Amino acid sequence: MKIKPLGKRILAKKLEPEERKTAGGIVLPESAKTDKVVRAKILELGTDEKFNVKKGDEILVSSFAGTEIEADEEKLLLVKESDVLAVIE
Repeated sequence: MKIKPLGKRILAKKLEPEERKTAGGIVLPESAKTDKVVRAKILELGTDEKFNVKKGDEILVSSFAGTEIEADEEKLLLVKESDVLAVIE
């Protein structure tokens, strides 16, 4: 399925967080994680001409930003460019 965002929106693939362990070696389940940001990779940019990010960039967005969608069994995120907190270099 091909999804093309409109305007200043970005389609990104959510990247799975790394497995977390306590100092004692206990693996924390997903339900115990309290991340306030999500790491994602930009797949498509909207129809607007100017963006401060580009296709392929890894970004951080608030976990409450945008709309989560599922396409072809992948977790995708549709966010506004203004919701991007940082680009990971």
